[in-house]
Amino acid sequence: MERGILDHRYELLEHIGGGGMADVYKAHDKILDRMVAVKILHSQLANDEEFLEKFRLEAKGAARLSHSNIVGIYDVGHDSDKYYIVMEYIAGETLKKKVQREGCLSVEESLRVAKEIARALREAHANNLVHCDIKPHNILVTQDGRVKVADFGIARAVTSSTMTYNGNVVGSVHYFSPEQAKGTKITPKSDIYSLGVVLYEMLTGELPFTGETTVSIALKHLQEEPKPICQHNHTLPPMVEAIVQKAMAKEPEDRPSSDELIEDIQHTERFLGFEGGFETAGESDPFATRLMPRVNVDKKQEGTEEDGDTSSVLPFYKSKIFIVAATLVVFVGFMAGAFFAFGKFWNMAEVQVPDVKARPMALAKQLIETANLRVKVVEQFDAEVAAGQVISQTPDAGATVKEQRVVTIYVSKGGEDLTMPNLKGLSRLSAEDRLKKMGLTVGSVYEKVSEQEAWTVLEQEPAAGKKIQKGQSVDLTVSKGQPIKLVNVPDFTGGTLDAAKDRLKQLKLSLGTVSREKSRQASGTVLHQTPSAGTDVDEGTTVDFVLAEPMLSTPTTPEKPDKKEETGKSEEGPAKPPTRTNESGKK
Repeated sequence: MERGILDHRYELLEHIGGGGMADVYKAHDKILDRMVAVKILHSQLANDEEFLEKFRLEAKGAARLSHSNIVGIYDVGHDSDKYYIVMEYIAGETLKKKVQREGCLSVEESLRVAKEIARALREAHANNLVHCDIKPHNILVTQDGRVKVADFGIARAVTSSTMTYNGNVVGSVHYFSPEQAKGTKITPKSDIYSLGVVLYEMLTGELPFTGETTVSIALKHLQEEPKPICQHNHTLPPMVEAIVQKAMAKEPEDRPSSDELIEDIQHTERFLGFEGGFETAGESDPFATRLMPRVNVDKKQEGTEEDGDTSSVLPFYKSKIFIVAATLVVFVGFMAGAFFAFGKFWNMAEVQVPDVKARPMALAKQLIETANLRVKVVEQFDAEVAAGQVISQTPDAGATVKEQRVVTIYVSKGGEDLTMPNLKGLSRLSAEDRLKKMGLTVGSVYEKVSEQEAWTVLEQEPAAGKKIQKGQSVDLTVSKGQPIKLVNVPDFTGGTLDAAKDRLKQLKLSLGTVSREKSRQASGTVLHQTPSAGTDVDEGTTVDFVLAEPMLSTPTTPEKPDKKEETGKSEEGPAKPPTRTNESGKK
């Protein structure tokens, strides 16, 4: 590439804008001698072959659009590692700058701008293109006031690769539709929601939802209603507020199509007397100013028949012909549905089913459609797969099927939201059983010294009452029981058992076995103890004692009595009988 020139044709003159996807330059087309705008993709996108293929397809689709309210695409190409789009150059400013400069726009101008954006969307939607990033930054206002919508094609390509780059949702969260915030199916009604946000900002000068983080703003799109525009400015007509509320409905089916939105705006313009609101009806049309469509009345149903009483004639819808015809239509419709469900049987072309597992839903859908297959999306809860990503698919990747076969993709809605129960005070087993029944798992289990009974749950994370997704793990902290103190065993030897018992009680030790051993020490004296003195033991430990038992004395042999003493005789002769005396002492 020559310095400042793409493909030897587009001379880059000045940088005029850019964003998270590309830089925009004012350039000169040397061949056709005209000014153009060149958008060059950032390098991180240019290195993704899968993205580039879809980008080329979308850009070609956008190039087919030809409408006065759409910035025309002239060329798509690459020079070395630079991929670019050449577009119509618009001399003017973005709608964002206009609103910032003026604070807010008048009701008449806001409706006109919204109507022109809706006309651009109608053209795109008719060609099966969804913009996906409608915001004031992508709306150009020419010097004569005409509105031009830019960035068709590139927004769709990037949205299909949501979450592929740097982990962030690509797009402008302030203008997201609820389905974009959830990462689910995007339809033309998503553009209508974003246009409703743009109209809200034009009328009030403020965004309907703001917040400190992109996540908080996205949640507001999903869960909250915007502040009514009449609270910003009480002079705003109720009809205009109704248009904004309808366009910003949470459910896509509650929003109008681009055609219906244009009609609503035109009716409101005419009702409010704005010039150029919509094409005026003929003066002879008695219903020209009415908002409700004309009702054609069949005189035959007014009961004014002159041919007699017709009360006995059955209505057509009750006739046998109608019933048979209706039954036939239902049967044919059922058979046609069953026939089409598995593709065009007359088309023998076969294709391989692409692998879309673990891919974002929008990207998966586009890969399948690019393979000339059709898609059916089934959403289900799955805590292990991020919301918006494909869990599985039917048929499996690599299967050979006929073109136009329906491929069902099962897309995660994330984990099912649950309220965390209070587990404190339960036993560990009871807490684990309760978590299992709720579809939750036990994570880390920590132990902590506590006066509560061992294995009682003391703490939990997440805390009770918090929102938690099914399948998520819960950390528990359980009691280890009361702390155990160490006691130094004193020396009980030499003392008595009663004294030892008193001391054991004071030290919170227990009396163990008591045995006895013969000893010369006093009976009951402590001779030995287990554990020995000076040992550190836990409270409640038992102490065994050995007490002294007196030793038995040695038995002695008794002396034999003297023979004289035994017989009562002396050696000198027989013993004399004892002398008796009386009380007076006489013999």
